[in-house]
Amino acid sequence: MGERAGTPFSSRRSCENGWNHDMNEEKLDLVLIKYRLEQADDSLMDAKVLLDSQRTPQSIVNRAYYAMFYAALALLQKIRKVPRKHRGVLSLFDTEFVLKGLFPKYLSKDFHEIFELRQVSDYQITEKITMEKAEKTLISARNFVQEVKTYLLSDQTSEEE
Repeated sequence: MGERAGTPFSSRRSCENGWNHDMNEEKLDLVLIKYRLEQADDSLMDAKVLLDSQRTPQSIVNRAYYAMFYAALALLQKIRKVPRKHRGVLSLFDTEFVLKGLFPKYLSKDFHEIFELRQVSDYQITEKITMEKAEKTLISARNFVQEVKTYLLSDQTSEEE
């Protein structure tokens, strides 16, 4: 995805779609990475507000998962491998970053567990999630997003040297 003109990650979109048609691939990557990290931060803030106001654990888990998902998309944009499905994001995070030793295995475990928890909380009405579990999910999501930001910042710094 992102290789052909007109796809969401192409630099050759028409101006009517909001992209500068002269934007090079590297600049577009940086814009998309920044956007995904902002989405991750917004999702973390939403989850925190939901937790502080004692809203439903399901909504907290949802926002925490999406914070992780958006951070993972930022990573995958960096290597220009952005899948269309959530399971594809999980799989590529594992193969491109965890199995190569760039991230610890526990981050993959957390990402997979929270993905499954979100599936349960969003689509299965028979299982209830506790507030304690939702709070732990938010802590894991914060850690995941911070690790991704640290990696992207260190990677950017090493490219500038």
